[in-house]
Amino acid sequence: MSAALKLALGSLLVGVVVLGLKGLAWWITGSVALLSDALESTVNLTTAFAALIAIRVAQRPADANHPFGHHKAEFFSAVLEGVMIIIAALFILREAYAGLLAPGALDAPIEGLLINGAATALNAIWALVLVRQGRKLKSPALVADGKHLWTDVLTSVGVAVGVLVAVATGWWLFDPIMAALVAVNILWSGSRVVKESLSGLMDEAVPDKTLSRIREMISEQAEGAVEAHDLRTRHAGKVTFVEFHLVVPGDMTVFDAHEICDRIEAAIGKAVPDSRVTIHVEPEHKQKHSGIVVLD
Repeated sequence: MSAALKLALGSLLVGVVVLGLKGLAWWITGSVALLSDALESTVNLTTAFAALIAIRVAQRPADANHPFGHHKAEFFSAVLEGVMIIIAALFILREAYAGLLAPGALDAPIEGLLINGAATALNAIWALVLVRQGRKLKSPALVADGKHLWTDVLTSVGVAVGVLVAVATGWWLFDPIMAALVAVNILWSGSRVVKESLSGLMDEAVPDKTLSRIREMISEQAEGAVEAHDLRTRHAGKVTFVEFHLVVPGDMTVFDAHEICDRIEAAIGKAVPDSRVTIHVEPEHKQKHSGIVVLD
């Protein structure tokens, strides 16, 4: 089993435990704010399952119907997570509205907050693990899951503060007000997750730093060629696709041109792990004088 799949399974287990703790905290207190926190955890559990399926699909090898692989499956999972976050926020807003209409005192608030605090601590640890390992493994689904969990941690802290203020002041409206603020924050988080995931589905180019590194590798390793132009990049999950045209002298043999391409592909593969490089070799009259200058 791959590291990404193990992390996805870990998210499912953590999600079950956290949901149980937060549900218990809401049950013993009747707090609308704690209910909003528990509702968000149901999203965590659902999207952790979706991420597990997406990662399994993304790891399938290329086939006749998907010659470039299944890497984008993870982006679909991340989009689903963003949508689920937004739906959860709408449910929380509904509960907050009901609480504003009929605010009431909380039962056993300190005990509920202690239980919710334990769930929050577990979420915080796991969120850091997911983001760090997700970036290392270049897994958009794991990174999106980790970022969502971290948002959950921040909102849980806000919920705790709101409930404590309500208990200290006796102004029980603080409870549904905090739930509404949590919902607004979740809406913002969900929209960001969707936006980032859609960028991946739209074949967004690699970051400028990575692009500069690719250009540097081409320039250094293409000795014997004339220039490289029409460089295009995109990323799909952990895989980076690189494509460009390489101009070589008209009298260069196929063998020598192939040797240059092999050097470039090896260098880019080392600088950008999990890259797929496609090079179109062209004769000298195709030179554009506007591409990457080859170092002698």
